[in-house]
Amino acid sequence: MAFEGLSEKLSNAFRKLRGKGKLSENDVREAMREVRLALLEADVNYKVAKSFTNKVTERAVGQDVMESLTPAQMVIKIVNEELTALMGGENERIKFASKPPTVIMMCGLQGSGKTTHSAKLALMLKKQGRRPLLVACDIYRPAAIDQLKVVGEKAGAPVFEMGKTDPVKIAKEAVKHAKDYGNDVVILDTAGRLHIDEELMGELKEIQKAVTPDEILLVIDSMTGQDAVNVAKSFNELLEISGVILTKLDGDTRGGAALSVKEVTGKPIKFSGTGEKLEDLEVFHPDRMAGRILGMGDVLTLIEDVEAKIDEKQAEAVAKKMLENKMDFNDLLQQFEQIKKMGPLKGILGKIPGLGKQLENADVNDRQIDWCQAIILSMTPEERSKPSLINASRKKRIAAGSGRKVEEVNRLLKQLDQMQKMMKQFTGKGKKGKRKALMRGMPNMADYGDFTSGGGFPF
Repeated sequence: MAFEGLSEKLSNAFRKLRGKGKLSENDVREAMREVRLALLEADVNYKVAKSFTNKVTERAVGQDVMESLTPAQMVIKIVNEELTALMGGENERIKFASKPPTVIMMCGLQGSGKTTHSAKLALMLKKQGRRPLLVACDIYRPAAIDQLKVVGEKAGAPVFEMGKTDPVKIAKEAVKHAKDYGNDVVILDTAGRLHIDEELMGELKEIQKAVTPDEILLVIDSMTGQDAVNVAKSFNELLEISGVILTKLDGDTRGGAALSVKEVTGKPIKFSGTGEKLEDLEVFHPDRMAGRILGMGDVLTLIEDVEAKIDEKQAEAVAKKMLENKMDFNDLLQQFEQIKKMGPLKGILGKIPGLGKQLENADVNDRQIDWCQAIILSMTPEERSKPSLINASRKKRIAAGSGRKVEEVNRLLKQLDQMQKMMKQFTGKGKKGKRKALMRGMPNMADYGDFTSGGGFPF
């Protein structure tokens, strides 16, 4: 996941500070030297890294910090605040036109993910009750128009195209079409190149001049690190972009682009791509991202993910069965499907405060859910609803049918039994008793496996 290396190095730097009851100025400067090195290794712009650590040092050697009862925590608090400021301070939303349609021009280099993220943005806007229109202005890349049609259909957004006509004309006609057919947002999927050149920029400037977009969003690949920042700087100088969409933040990126773009260009990151699905687009929140980098989790985004991707009625039905101590393998199967909708396990767990550090060296294996599902699907309908029927011979059959070991079948049965016992304790008490019973009966995380390839229950 993004920022893993940076998070680990920052944690190590702060761990040394926590071991000291009182901090000296030299302690702070030594810690900031490690922080600066960590930022540089994460591919953060050198000037940005130096400016950041200077600001933190200046604040951290102040009297309030040095005389604090918990100086290390005060330093971490300052780092958190400065990280948030470095990435923009507050989240920036799309500025919609007072008179529709709002025109959003998507630009970037070829292969950055413009077309896919145009559809992702359209889907997000549709969920907000808007009526987006996708426009095929990339007439050069083979199958670009067809690709936009495919992702547009998946997003449920209409696609306007005029074949290989002049892109400037396509953009102008698309805006007219939107006015006539009631589309309140026009998303222009423009052409890219393998590198920035005069021909590319000339065309983009002509489109900008013809339709006067309300937003010019630059799509950049966070995996390219410092190169992404250089691309953003060049596009901003020539086009005056209004914001950035940073893609592949779910990948093995060092984080340099996210931490440098705002400082170098003065333009905010508005959205981040966090997966391959069209639903995997998030509003970029600098404060939440700073929390993730420092291992503090991101509960608000986790809650929003749950609200957006979990079937509320289905969740309520399972909760009711749990409280009635009637939960079976059919319910677990549904829960696994819900969890998979939310994305990679490590990403979900990393948003829970306190778990980030525990997961630093863990080999979280998303296949674990698939294996659990395979075991359950190898059971008969009767066995799923009545786990007590599963004897030794049935376990062998289920293991063979799922391609797993009998030990794994036993583990899954044991874990369901533990959940049922916990809920039995919980439901048999008064209000205070329920709370105590829940805490006492809550299984240790280790009982549910270690989230690795050899672990058990993946939550």
